[in-house]
Amino acid sequence: MKFSTFLALVIPFTGLAGCDDVVIEDERVAFEPGEELPGGDTTNDLFLGVNAFARLAANASDESDNAFFVGNSFFNQSWVASPASTTARDGLGPMFNARSCSACHFRDGRGAPPLQPGDPFVGLLFRLSVPDGVGGTKKEPTYGGQLQPLALPGVVAEGVPSMTLTPRNFVYTDGSTVTLQVPTYTLGELAFGPLQDDVMISPRVAPQMIGLGLLEAIDVADLEARADPDDVDGDGIRGVVQRSLNVQTGEIVAGRFGWKGEEPTVLQQSAGAFVNDIGITSDLFPDEICTANQPDCRAASDGTIEIPLERLLKVGIYSSILAPPIRPAAREDSIIAGKQLFNDVGCTACHVPSYVTGEHPTLPELSRQKIWPYTDLLLHDMGADLADGRPVGLATGQQWKTPPLWGIGLFPVVNRHQRLLHDGRADGVEAAILWHGGEAEAARDAFAALEANERALLVKFVESL
Repeated sequence: MKFSTFLALVIPFTGLAGCDDVVIEDERVAFEPGEELPGGDTTNDLFLGVNAFARLAANASDESDNAFFVGNSFFNQSWVASPASTTARDGLGPMFNARSCSACHFRDGRGAPPLQPGDPFVGLLFRLSVPDGVGGTKKEPTYGGQLQPLALPGVVAEGVPSMTLTPRNFVYTDGSTVTLQVPTYTLGELAFGPLQDDVMISPRVAPQMIGLGLLEAIDVADLEARADPDDVDGDGIRGVVQRSLNVQTGEIVAGRFGWKGEEPTVLQQSAGAFVNDIGITSDLFPDEICTANQPDCRAASDGTIEIPLERLLKVGIYSSILAPPIRPAAREDSIIAGKQLFNDVGCTACHVPSYVTGEHPTLPELSRQKIWPYTDLLLHDMGADLADGRPVGLATGQQWKTPPLWGIGLFPVVNRHQRLLHDGRADGVEAAILWHGGEAEAARDAFAALEANERALLVKFVESL
């Protein structure tokens, strides 16, 4: 690694096996006041165990507090088929991926692919599309925009997904190796005939729920200032602001949510998940997702709105004010050393550390907060190995939105796994870095050229976020 010619600060530390004293490049990288509070005043500073992602913003108003707990109930409790005595929570299906939001976002955390052969596909779904003939895409005509492997009694489910893993070795500059797993997905037992030959299939895991409202509160000008689709500065990083339809206003605005930034607001992301994942219609998305080839599904749909706007808004508030947890190790010398390396290899070109939020339109507690999400919310080409081949809006088949990193080290505590990337193929931070390609290839190669103890420091820093 490179070191500054005007200042070299040696920081000794303990507690990380295989790491010696590390030279910090210069005084630019140090602990910054407030860095241990990634959500600013909203930060959860109470819970760091299995409920680390479950606390509302610490500065929430009484009004938001009340809405949060109502939204929590609709997020966590299972929906049932209608008609039912539980009228506030009926309307499940006719076809679906899960019976509740929390089935995929367990404890408001992150989903995963099947971790053992035969495990169910809970927390991992498959988006489907085909070319529309004019340069864009449309839903697959037989199965729609998403495979639903579950259905109500009397309704035929669409199919059964499966996954196989093939090992691939990554060789570091020092000759050591790491085994990565290459997933191959199969959609079998298709109930309505084969998929269209040119279908594009995109696996997606459910991301963590923390800090979503804070991301929505970042000024669009801050996103646009970091975008460089033509690489004018010549650094090889071509961030693109996704553009998405706000179905409430009819405007095309910046997309921020979903793995390709498909949705512009937390509320619209929530409504989209209700209809696509659970089969619950709303004022934002009033139509069930049955296709013309699915008569049982169409016959089971009665056309009613299944989650009224008032309740959907409370789920939106709940999803907006789940607080990022405190970083108790942020001041440790080894963490600062890893932070320096994270900067040196180029990770911050896309995983932008911090922002000051603008004015949130409905939740003032999220406004004007110094936050540390480590994302630019932009689309980047991540290379052929991570490509799903499925364009969405301005995103190509090789582009993904930079995911926020906050909470990443707590996945093993909250969700009992550390599966990362859009399909959960990476088992931990190190593997996720090694899968990076495209615009991130130079940063990955710089990481691979580090000494083993430096790589461990960088990983430890990321796990502290």
